[in-house]
Amino acid sequence: MRAARSVGGLLEITDIPVPAVTDTSVLVETSYSAVSTGTELMVLRNGGTAFLGYSATGIVREAGKDVDHVKAGDRIVCYGAHTHADYFLAGRNHVAPIPDHVDPQEAAFAGIATIALQGLRQADLRFGETVVVLGLGIVGQLAAQIAHAAAYRVIAMDLMETRCQMLEQAGLQNVCRSPEQVQERVREATRGHGADCVLICANTKEHRLIDQALDWIRDKGKIVIVGDTNTEFTRNKLFAKEAQITISRAGGPGRYDKEYEQEGRDYPYGYIRWSLQRNLDEFARLLASGRMNLKPLVTGVYKLEQLEAAYERAKQAPSETMGTLIRFGE
Repeated sequence: MRAARSVGGLLEITDIPVPAVTDTSVLVETSYSAVSTGTELMVLRNGGTAFLGYSATGIVREAGKDVDHVKAGDRIVCYGAHTHADYFLAGRNHVAPIPDHVDPQEAAFAGIATIALQGLRQADLRFGETVVVLGLGIVGQLAAQIAHAAAYRVIAMDLMETRCQMLEQAGLQNVCRSPEQVQERVREATRGHGADCVLICANTKEHRLIDQALDWIRDKGKIVIVGDTNTEFTRNKLFAKEAQITISRAGGPGRYDKEYEQEGRDYPYGYIRWSLQRNLDEFARLLASGRMNLKPLVTGVYKLEQLEAAYERAKQAPSETMGTLIRFGE
C-alpha cells in the first residue's frame, strides 16, 4: 500500500506492507484524509522522519477481538493514526463510528475538530457564556462552529477576509475583521463586563495575542491557547483581572498516554468524562445531527501523489487555503 512520510524533511510516497491488526486495533481503508498543513509542514521543516496525517474517515476492514464499538464494514472517523495512506492501523481509542448519511469529506476533519473541541473543554464554559475565537484557520473555524452548536455566544475574528466569509457562510454572524470590532461586539454582548473566555487559535509569533485577549475578557476570565502563538504578556494586565491562562493539548485526555493509545485501555467514565475517544465520538454526533456545516471549508481535494502540490499551495496562498483533503480510491 502507499503511505506518505517525511524522511529527513523530504516528502516521500512509499510502498509499505498493510499493517497487521492487533487485539486492540482496527484496520481501516481510507476514504479521505485531512491535511493538517501547519503540523505536517513543521515536521518537514524540522527534518523529521515520520509517517504523516492524523485526521481521516474510512471503512473498517478488520477489527481486533477486544474492539467492541466498531466492526468490519462500519464507517468510522479517526484521530491519531497515520492516515495519509491507503490503509491505516488505528487503536480502538482513536476511532468512532459515523452514520452512512454523513458526507465523507466533512467527516475527514474529525481529528482536527477534536483538537478544537478539547480547546472548548478547557474553556469550561456554561450555557449562555461568551467566547471569542481568535484566528479562523481550520481549527478556529471548527471551534467557532462547535461553540455555536453548543449555544454559547460566539464572537470570532480574523484579519483575512476570506476566512471571515467562510465562517459567515456556515451561519455565524458575529465575525469581526479587527480587534476594535471585537472590543465593540464584546461590550454589546456582555453589557461591558467582558467575554468569559478567549480561545486563541491563531498560529503567529509576531503579535502579543494574550495581551489582546486580556483586554477582552471579564474579571477572572480565561484564555485558552490552542494555536502556536507568542506566549509573552503584560503581567499587570493579568493581575488586574486575576485571569487564567491555560493551554489545550491535542484532542483530550489519553493523547500521549501509551497505555491509552497503544494498549487500548480506557479511563473510568465517572472520573474522565471527556477522553480523546469520547470527544471524537461527540464530534461525530454533532456532525451527524446536521449542526455543523463544513462543506465551505473544503478548498482543495488531491490524490496522495499530489500531496507536495497541496503543501505548496498552502505556503503560497494561505488566504485561499483552508480545508485540504486527500481522496483515496476511485
